Amino acid sequence: MGDYLYFKVTRMKKVQRFRVRSKLAPRYVGPYQILERKGPVAYKIQLPEELSSIFPVFHVSQLRKCLKVPEQKIEPRGVKIKAGLEYKEQSMGIVNTKERVTWNRVVKTYKVV
Repeated sequence: MGDYLYFKVTRMKKVQRFRVRSKLAPRYVGPYQILERKGPVAYKIQLPEELSSIFPVFHVSQLRKCLKVPEQKIEPRGVKIKAGLEYKEQSMGIVNTKERVTWNRVVKTYKVV
């Protein structure tokens, strides 16, 4: 109890995590303090109010121990989590269109911002 740890943010296709997509998105967020142990392989951690819709009990495979508590935290700022933990991605507009002709068909590609 009282130790700090990071918890894993699961990867999903077409989902922006903390305003960053794909490889540059953070894998772990935190550090957060352990409140209590819930069984042999689960811990309850103290989450901020932005993440209050997430259940605070995590399996040890989703956690990573924080060896030194840094002054700068990786905070989930600007994230709006719905009840179903979904994030809606919206397109701004079409920048470029291109057609590629193959033997049997024409393939249209669009560059969307």
